[in-house]
Amino acid sequence: MKRFYREATVVSEQGRYSVTLDGRPVLSPGKSPLELPTRLLAESVSAEWNAQGEEIDPASMPMTRFANSAIDRIRPRRDEVVNEIAAYAETDLLCYRTATPEGLAERQAFTWQPLLDWAATQYGASLRVTQEIIPVAQDKDAVAALRNQIVSRDEFALSALHSLTAASGSVVIALAVAESRIDPKEASAASLIDETYQAEEWGEDPESIARWEAIGAEIEAAARFLAAVTP
Repeated sequence: MKRFYREATVVSEQGRYSVTLDGRPVLSPGKSPLELPTRLLAESVSAEWNAQGEEIDPASMPMTRFANSAIDRIRPRRDEVVNEIAAYAETDLLCYRTATPEGLAERQAFTWQPLLDWAATQYGASLRVTQEIIPVAQDKDAVAALRNQIVSRDEFALSALHSLTAASGSVVIALAVAESRIDPKEASAASLIDETYQAEEWGEDPESIARWEAIGAEIEAAARFLAAVTP
């Protein structure tokens, strides 16, 4: 789509913020008003629109994408999205370890176990770890404790948290980013331990590198969005 406006501007009204393009309010793809909860988020969305060239590139506008998702996707099906995120606690990446090779097992334990210990201390959610392929049954109270942390967040935070969880394969990693327990680079590294270990052993390929970079970029963007919507 060709750029059809000259300037994006932040507008404030009664504690809510929006973005206009040459005075016309931006709408979500579902045609809802793009009302945003913080000035920082509105400024971030406005900056994305102002940074566009002659052609609008949606891929370069993650803040706008997360905001659109919050309004069009999360808000009308909030409970379903909460359940989607919470379901990762049943098969969280951090709970599935290898016994061999020893170097990979040590790396998993060194990086992943402190995050599980943090979730146990922070939320009372003690997840079980296994070295088997068969899924391990998680304690219902632990899963419920993590779900309580998810359900307490508004649709904007849920938009980013859903993306963080899906990108990393771990609701614990996603919550650790949301709580500033780890930064986006640490989150990406933790989620890709198996892949990077194999690459060190057998070499990298362009397709894998592109995938890792995409995961890192998504995690970084979701973390920035969370920071922008947090009061």
